[in-house]
Amino acid sequence: MILFGPSGNCESFYAEGYEKTEQAAAFVKGRGLDCFEYSFGRGVRMTDAKAEAIRRAFEKEGVEISVHAPYFVNLASPEEEKVENSYRYILESAVMARKMGGRRVVFHPAAQGKATREEAVSRTTEKMKVLRDLIYLNGLSDMMFCPETMGKVAQIGTLEEVVSFCKIDEVFTPCVDFGHINAREQGSLKTVDDYLSRLTYMIDELGYDRVKHFHVHFSKIKYGAKGEIKHLTFEDTLYGPEFAPLAKALKQLSLEPYIVSESAGTQAEDAKIMKELYRTD
Repeated sequence: MILFGPSGNCESFYAEGYEKTEQAAAFVKGRGLDCFEYSFGRGVRMTDAKAEAIRRAFEKEGVEISVHAPYFVNLASPEEEKVENSYRYILESAVMARKMGGRRVVFHPAAQGKATREEAVSRTTEKMKVLRDLIYLNGLSDMMFCPETMGKVAQIGTLEEVVSFCKIDEVFTPCVDFGHINAREQGSLKTVDDYLSRLTYMIDELGYDRVKHFHVHFSKIKYGAKGEIKHLTFEDTLYGPEFAPLAKALKQLSLEPYIVSESAGTQAEDAKIMKELYRTD
């Protein structure tokens, strides 16, 4: 079953007087949505009691929850301490995700830095193999670890790079941020065929079963020569991408991903628009 939901709490959540993540479960369900992504962007700082309260709330409403690991992850860093911290951020996110009742952990793979692209990708690949080993050693292989396609040219995370990382082991599932792809490729996603080409590439490389329930981030994003500048809302008519062609491509290939809206302040509203477009298109 395809799922739609917001990344974090939108402006209307707070405008209606809500404050706690536990309340997001009923808020999301009340809008006819199916999932929610919690961000540990600035660090994994949550008590077990809080995680348990979130788990109970989301299970009660039948809303699935995923988490985003801290933004500091950089598996291509030449500083071993930063790489070790990156492993820790991802693993801690997974442990807490499990306590919250979720299975999916999204993370940014790496930044190119001063290395050549080839060097940075090679380093990231080797560190992803270490991460795989740590996932198994820590008993977390039942979780889904989702390296994300990135929006800035200087970041490691083209679709091809993410797919290659996922080939390392089945614990890795692609997180495809179509707004990021569109931004780094200067508006490349316009037609159904544009989306089909990316989706069929993933299926050819990873197999249908591993792609069927992949993870999706979607938003319109302003971009420049170096890629992503900032997230926008669905009201934008200049930058895109549009969701309707993706909806058609997903239906055509019978894919059922977990789709998270990352719009700027209107995440829940735009997630609802996507769900309605998918149903009626």
